Amino acid sequence: MLRVAVVGSGPSGCYTAQSLVQQDPQVRVDVLDRLPCPYGLVRYGVAPDHEKIKSLQNNLRTVLEHERVRFLGGVPVGSGGVPVARLRELYHAVVYCVGAATDRRLGIPGEDLPGSWSATEFVSWYSAHPDSPGLPAPAGRERGGPPADDGFLRGVRSAVVIGVGNVAVDVTRMLARGAAELRPTDMPHAALTALAASEVTDIHMVGRRGPSQARFTTKELRELGTLPDTAVLADPAELALDPAYPDPAALPAPQRRNVEVLRDWAGPAAPGARRLIRLRFFLRPVELLPRAGRVGAVRFERTVPDGRGGVTGTGRFEDVEAQLVLRSVGYRGVPLEGLPFDAAGGTVPHLAGRVLREGAVAPGEYVAGWIKRGPTGVIGTNRPCAKETVASLLEDAPALVTRDVADDPPAALRAEGIEPVEWAGWRAIERAEAELGASLGRSVVKLPDWESLLAAARNAGA
Repeated sequence: MLRVAVVGSGPSGCYTAQSLVQQDPQVRVDVLDRLPCPYGLVRYGVAPDHEKIKSLQNNLRTVLEHERVRFLGGVPVGSGGVPVARLRELYHAVVYCVGAATDRRLGIPGEDLPGSWSATEFVSWYSAHPDSPGLPAPAGRERGGPPADDGFLRGVRSAVVIGVGNVAVDVTRMLARGAAELRPTDMPHAALTALAASEVTDIHMVGRRGPSQARFTTKELRELGTLPDTAVLADPAELALDPAYPDPAALPAPQRRNVEVLRDWAGPAAPGARRLIRLRFFLRPVELLPRAGRVGAVRFERTVPDGRGGVTGTGRFEDVEAQLVLRSVGYRGVPLEGLPFDAAGGTVPHLAGRVLREGAVAPGEYVAGWIKRGPTGVIGTNRPCAKETVASLLEDAPALVTRDVADDPPAALRAEGIEPVEWAGWRAIERAEAELGASLGRSVVKLPDWESLLAAARNAGA
């Protein structure tokens, strides 16, 4: 019987487990996750007001409730957790689906000023990720960066979002959302309260290139125009700098539709709205300027198309007021102790999903998802990626199963001081979140910190 560990319970991990049990009627799969909750970025990355996308959790649940699949949450792998070498002793094969855990930096002066954050950190806060910088670090656990001040938003009137992808659109939309629209979501109550009290009136979403090169999808873009009491404005002069803007017919359909939407927002904003979203293009951030000990403005250099798909600086600068700056310029994989790592690409070297160590295939070690191919594609892209890896693994299986492994890996982990949160523990967390929501007059409300999550999981037998 083939025993496989899948490290990571997001879409790539669940699709890997699903493909394994569909193709091998005997395989047993343990899906491990550092967090006590499953679903990865579907739980902690999809905006709370995107209920249709979040409903994908129901499909992932079906995988994790399969009779030959076990969920083992609260099991860190690598530094401070289960060593990679130990996993190889416990299982015939290990598939790492650990995603791209950090964000890219701008690399400009002032980036570390108070009030400057990555979009990832902001998303973690309003999604109740237990590692959110908006919460104090529990004893024995590290947390990067200083604690957030009143949920990022105290004293903020103007915010700048650097980036023009879907994550940038998400955080822009959340900054403009009202409490009435967010109250039915599972957003943690502290974040809801902070957003309800927000005094943000101006939000600038800024890209260094033109509208035809923006990475957001048209559906996401259009949502900005549906927000109550919010106007959206695009600068006609900036749009016109894009060579494709006058006649977008030659663009691929997604980019053409984006340009058409932006045309509708070019010109003066409708009067009377409480908030204004400004979509800016051909501006490259060069410095975050301090005021009163925190960020007060972003200095941008005006860019122009270079004729080769890129941009070049003009030497002309513009300062945009901002008490909050969120950078959304891409994700990046981080090394996992014990696995090889390609620092240039932020991925694990592989051949059709088989991990390569010094150019040679490492028996029994595999990757899938963003740590395999980089942070590209949509959630569904993980399905064919996982199938390719599983095909490699099952091709190797006859040689892998000849090695003796643990009959009961969770028992072995417990003997080594790690107490996995199994499926019953996760269901207890779900019940606790439903009870919290009911007590607040809302629907389900996420538990936002390690202590409350683990305390709920311990009530699995209650």
